[in-house]
Amino acid sequence: MNDIINRKDIELMVDTFYGEVRKDNLLGPIFNGVIKDNWTKHLDTMYRFWQTVLLHEIAYKGSPFVPHRKLPIEAQHFERWVFHFNNSMDKNFEGKLAEEAKWRASKMAEMFMYKLSRHSF
Repeated sequence: MNDIINRKDIELMVDTFYGEVRKDNLLGPIFNGVIKDNWTKHLDTMYRFWQTVLLHEIAYKGSPFVPHRKLPIEAQHFERWVFHFNNSMDKNFEGKLAEEAKWRASKMAEMFMYKLSRHSF
């Protein structure tokens, strides 16, 4: 297996992850309910987000927290999200950026949980 090195790898990472999320009995109803038929747009946003985070190519601008702040999500959802993220990474990649992606996803989940627990929006 190789590390993440380009946009094509980011697309594989995101597609694999969201393929699992969409089928998940806990996460799927939330994601599918919010995104509906706009998966192409959502996936493109996620490609650009991770391209910016991992490859340091400025492709995404915005706040990743804002779209999530009013969703009915709790710690169990974030735990499952991180599980699928790590599993998707481990199926396809190994190396420094793959490990960084898993670390960043875990930290992002922690930050989202903290923000959601401290604020009522």
